Amino acid sequence: MNTSDICQPDIRDIDLNLLNVFLTVYDERSATKAAERLRLTQASVSNKIAELRRIYRDPLFKRTGRGLLPTSFADRIYPFVRDSLSCVQSSLRLQDNDYIGRTIIIGLSDDFELAFSSHISKFAKNITGCGRIHFKQTNSHLVSEALLTRSFDLALTAGGYTEEGISSLALGSCNYACLIDPDVLDIDAISLPFYLAHEHVMLSASGLFGIVDDVLASIGLTRKVRTSTTHFAAIPYLVKGTDCISTIPKHAAKAIAKMTSLRCLDAPIEFPSQNFGIAWRNFAGRDRVIKELIDTLKKELPAIYAELCN
Repeated sequence: MNTSDICQPDIRDIDLNLLNVFLTVYDERSATKAAERLRLTQASVSNKIAELRRIYRDPLFKRTGRGLLPTSFADRIYPFVRDSLSCVQSSLRLQDNDYIGRTIIIGLSDDFELAFSSHISKFAKNITGCGRIHFKQTNSHLVSEALLTRSFDLALTAGGYTEEGISSLALGSCNYACLIDPDVLDIDAISLPFYLAHEHVMLSASGLFGIVDDVLASIGLTRKVRTSTTHFAAIPYLVKGTDCISTIPKHAAKAIAKMTSLRCLDAPIEFPSQNFGIAWRNFAGRDRVIKELIDTLKKELPAIYAELCN
């Protein structure tokens, strides 16, 4: 049969709710989770997916050990379906010529959230249609997958991105600094012997070691750790009132020192340079709102970072 003889579905015969089910299953990678989110039965979601498969003449999702994996065709139609329903939703928000706006999701680690979130919020306020910024915690190991699966619109983290489909731009180079309580340690500089003689508050995902320990080990040294945490926001509470030292990325140390009574001092050891920057899905740059935000971050963040770390 010639493909031109195949009757194409008519948009008038398609229930838009089917497309919403497609988007939800695509995002959740699970019919069960999609059913919970949509407040439908799993059987209902399965039936709607079956109807979508008939309409598009494609399996759309394949069951794997990691859940429902979209087919290449599903990946291709996702942005069209999402953007189409987004336009419909936007039309429902128009009241008295006042557009409520949309939510832009930015993935970033909490050190960059401390340093840049207030600035990004101000930039977004000046972009028409950018109603809300949602900052979502991530790290350099997770961010690429989150971008490709559309969990984030943009990302701001350390490290590079080599995955196909992701664009990125380095904005600066990270360094490290120390935080102390000047009411306990009234000093203006930290020597290496002083650094090693005092206990430390360690920032670490594992709680066992961090980049400081790697650098010290490379020169045959170790430090004494009193406490460890996975959260930058906990650092002021763990350092305040103690003679402990905490060594964290300089932009975060400066931001914390600015908002608290802690003092930021240069670290007495050298750390390997690590770039940080922004990343986004290639086709996301075609979105006017996201493109304006990307362009603004490219222009403004390097100067903010340089000023913060001076």
